[in-house]
Amino acid sequence: MFRKSCHRLTVVGERKIALDGQTVSYTIKRSPRAKNIRLEVKRGTGLTVVLPKSYDVERLPDLLEASCGWILGKLAKYREAELLPAGENLKSGDAIPYLGRELELVVRQNSSRADSLKLEWDGLVVSLGSASRGLNVVLEQWYRIQAAKLMRKKADELTARLGLSYKRLTIRGQRTRWGSCSHKGNLSFNWKLMMAPEPVIDYVIIHEIIHLKEMNHTKRFWKLVTENCPRWREHRKWLKEHETELATRLSPIK
Repeated sequence: MFRKSCHRLTVVGERKIALDGQTVSYTIKRSPRAKNIRLEVKRGTGLTVVLPKSYDVERLPDLLEASCGWILGKLAKYREAELLPAGENLKSGDAIPYLGRELELVVRQNSSRADSLKLEWDGLVVSLGSASRGLNVVLEQWYRIQAAKLMRKKADELTARLGLSYKRLTIRGQRTRWGSCSHKGNLSFNWKLMMAPEPVIDYVIIHEIIHLKEMNHTKRFWKLVTENCPRWREHRKWLKEHETELATRLSPIK
């Protein structure tokens, strides 16, 4: 979800297996650094099995059958996510996530050309003007503005405390990539993180800022992450479990 390893995975092939009466296709990859088998289920690519270089592929069916419940559960979540309403289908009275809580959406029309939004404790009032480009566009722009303010504030505070610095911070809208740190010291974060609980946002920001010092995922890197975010495993797990929901709650700006 964050920076990818510079050690490339090798695609071994694609296979199918029957799990609890369902035919599941999966891709097999090998990693030169993996010590254990890793199962991944992602939107668009389905199930991928990452193997250590010496693992016998013929042993895979038994492992996949043992993980049947987890695999089918993940695949079902992605299928259900396709049915979630996109931003263009949102209407007054619907709930939208913001910093881990649900806001009631109140949509009104106004006589001016400009849109306006007002955040209340338990709701977001959106007033659409005559020149509005649509509710989903207005909402995404609002989320992006809130993300830029909050994430820049948090990044500035953390880098100052750690004695680090970054060059530029941008807000993007990738489907499931939550943050990145370039070799030039540029940070980027996904505006959809504003739908997640704030401690999860803190973890992503800490993760990427530590990359300013350790451009890798070594034990040294994770030690620094743990020092600044002791519950990072819990927050990373939350992101993995909710990534499809966050990616599909609002339609992207075209």
